Amino acid sequence: MLREAIFHRPKQNWAYSYDRSTVHLRVRTKRDDAERVRAIVGDKYAWEKTVNTVEMRKFASDDLFDYWEVAVQPPYRRLRYAFLFSKGNEELYLTEKEFRAEPPADSLEMFDFPYINPVDVFQPPAWVKDAVFYQIFPERFANGDPSLDPENVEPWGGKPTPTNFFGGDLQGVIDHLDHIERLGVNAIYFTPLFEATTNHKYDTRDYLKVDPHFGTNEKLKELVDACHKRGIRVLLDAVFNHAGRTFAPFVDVLEKGAASPYADWFHVREFPLRVEDGIPTYETFAFEPIMPKLNTENPEVKKYLLEVARYWIEEVGIDGWRLDVANEVDHAFWREFRQTVKKVNPDAYILGEIWHDSIAWLQGDQFDAVMNYPFTNAVLDFFAKGTLDAAGFSRAIGKQLAAYPQQVNETAFNLLDSHDTPRLLTLCGDDERRMRLAALFQLTYPGTPCIYYGDEVGMNGAGDPDCRKCMVWEEDKQNREMLEFYRRTISLRKEFSALRDIDIRFLQAEEGSRVLVYERRSEQGPSFLIALNAGERPAKVSVEAAGAWVDAYSGEAAAVSRGRLEASLPPYGFVVWKQA
Repeated sequence: MLREAIFHRPKQNWAYSYDRSTVHLRVRTKRDDAERVRAIVGDKYAWEKTVNTVEMRKFASDDLFDYWEVAVQPPYRRLRYAFLFSKGNEELYLTEKEFRAEPPADSLEMFDFPYINPVDVFQPPAWVKDAVFYQIFPERFANGDPSLDPENVEPWGGKPTPTNFFGGDLQGVIDHLDHIERLGVNAIYFTPLFEATTNHKYDTRDYLKVDPHFGTNEKLKELVDACHKRGIRVLLDAVFNHAGRTFAPFVDVLEKGAASPYADWFHVREFPLRVEDGIPTYETFAFEPIMPKLNTENPEVKKYLLEVARYWIEEVGIDGWRLDVANEVDHAFWREFRQTVKKVNPDAYILGEIWHDSIAWLQGDQFDAVMNYPFTNAVLDFFAKGTLDAAGFSRAIGKQLAAYPQQVNETAFNLLDSHDTPRLLTLCGDDERRMRLAALFQLTYPGTPCIYYGDEVGMNGAGDPDCRKCMVWEEDKQNREMLEFYRRTISLRKEFSALRDIDIRFLQAEEGSRVLVYERRSEQGPSFLIALNAGERPAKVSVEAAGAWVDAYSGEAAAVSRGRLEASLPPYGFVVWKQA
């Protein structure tokens, strides 16, 4: 076996407490190298009485490696352990000290998980695992109160530009809660609602005031209460990396320069503040001069922003925060942010916007989850763009599952498009069949799916600003078949725990193939077998399946022949079988 490929460290996603009595151990080997992996486990103070050897299962694979896992419940909440790898007649032990051909004589050489301290157990809010989110860009969802419209408001449904307004507001959301509830979603993520000058509101003027074009703080409270009565949670966007050009402290610095008492609220390289050759003399989001970066190490800035975080949860009752440009804010601030938020509501969901490897933010001391763009990219590459085959897709997903602890994967924010990207239908070349396949995988995959407003009625749109079109409310202009597909698939996900639980197994994902077959299982209910043909040619699938099965959408009995389920899939077709 290739020793250089074998890897483990007793921390992060490799050894962690899943709950107050369970430790998950993981180890990596070269792909298709080890035939069997076991963990030798026991208590360090009672080794001889507690030592045991337990089988590990291969739970994921990527292009280069296999990943093995086992859940262990140590009798005294601490664990000492080593690994045993087998291939043919070869056996290899791995301890913290070295590789060995023989079992270590002393457990002191082994890896050590010192103790499951309850305060260190990372437990994201339980409700998030069962949530289906719906993202709303407030200015473009619905105009419910024309009296709030900006002076330059344009007729609903016009062509979006970076600077125009159509009058969407909070009353418009309240007016359409029936649509949201019938869709089946049970959580809403709003892009920024606070006072700002732009249509997207990422240039905050006042963090404690709802933008007057949207309504009032009281109207937001009315909306949150109305959502809660329907079992819908509400997540707001926190833009704490940067403020807006009209933010009062920044205005003061613009006027007074280094003499301003707020001068240290921002990262200023040179006074007076100005822009030279497109580059501001102060730090910003990207090089956007209307978005000055906040100095979150400044005690006054921290106090102000943490009060904002507390206020909207305590006074308005929101259920959590989505954190904009979260990776550019210091970790120390996010640790205090988490403590502040969880003190007010331990069940609040803290979601960071990070597009890359996020393990540093997902140790239980900062975020509950991040926007899962590696998942997004893998799904789009396979279903929308066709740049991955089935094998490549399964490996990309396997790599993602291995990158984080199980509880992180269970509550990861799995999106396929947003206000920052082209819409899903456009990414799929306006092919509804490919869009359905991508959405089907999203809604039958572990984690927390998020649907961008309008996708459910077949809206398309290129990148910003075209992806921020006005919601289509005229039924004759909506894709009602797409809407029914989303409703039925969300309903299945909510009804059956197998479609939400962590256990996903790829049964068919071959090199060069566009056919994907995977299994979803749960201890609490029936299993599912899902076959997708992401190719332009018909395909046949045959899956081993004992017992009786039905089509999950129609309820019709599926033909099982000689212990196998078989189906002919049209181009971009699918079938979802449920255990009867």
